[in-house]
Amino acid sequence: MQIDISELVAAFPDFRVAVVVASDLAIPAVRPPGLASVIAEREAMARDRWGGLELAQIPGVAVWRVAYKGFGIKRTGYRSSVERIVKNVLAGRSIPEINGFVDAYNAVSLSHVFPLGADDMARLTGDIAFRYARDGDSFVDMAASGEEAEGAEAAAPAGPVEDPPKPGEVVFADDAHVLCRRWNWRQDARSLVSPETRSALLTVQANGTGDLDAAVSDVCDLFARFCSATTAVTVADRGRPQATVRGT
Repeated sequence: MQIDISELVAAFPDFRVAVVVASDLAIPAVRPPGLASVIAEREAMARDRWGGLELAQIPGVAVWRVAYKGFGIKRTGYRSSVERIVKNVLAGRSIPEINGFVDAYNAVSLSHVFPLGADDMARLTGDIAFRYARDGDSFVDMAASGEEAEGAEAAAPAGPVEDPPKPGEVVFADDAHVLCRRWNWRQDARSLVSPETRSALLTVQANGTGDLDAAVSDVCDLFARFCSATTAVTVADRGRPQATVRGT
């Protein structure tokens, strides 16, 4: 499998993505107590660190607002997955419980202020790319009610419907269909990670701020601790926009 970000590097030269392949998974359907403690601690730290700030004052949120404007997204209803996580935690809400894998990477998203998203490897086809939308692109919205997901995945899909991306929109896709619309706004319903998933592909996305290596180390550690995962990492950036994904 190849990762390709070459279509984006001219307009978004600071974009870097780490692709983490997590194998040999044993995903808890219910959040383990140890992970619950980790998440509660991180939520408290986020409130201490950013409480009282406007979201636009948080660098990891601000860079994605700029990036979204850069490909024509002006509506405030469309925000990066990390902004929604941070916003909800600062409002006193907790990261929603989905499963041990998703909960772990949402905790990393909160702590490091990066968008993260994952797909079941068994449901992917061919290569993957962050690119601009094309005619014929297919996307099945997992939250047809129009309500925004918490993080990149929703806990309770409300009747998925076909909702293809708009021309010029940045998407994450494999060779068969779009995996995530508006760069990192919402995932397709067909490749969500579940407790039955045995191998998953995660993206950790940076756009000019934050420590990508630290976030990757953190998420690999949590996957090992709470999902029995082995992991392999590949990074693509403007200096290396195409790469073979390790672990595939």
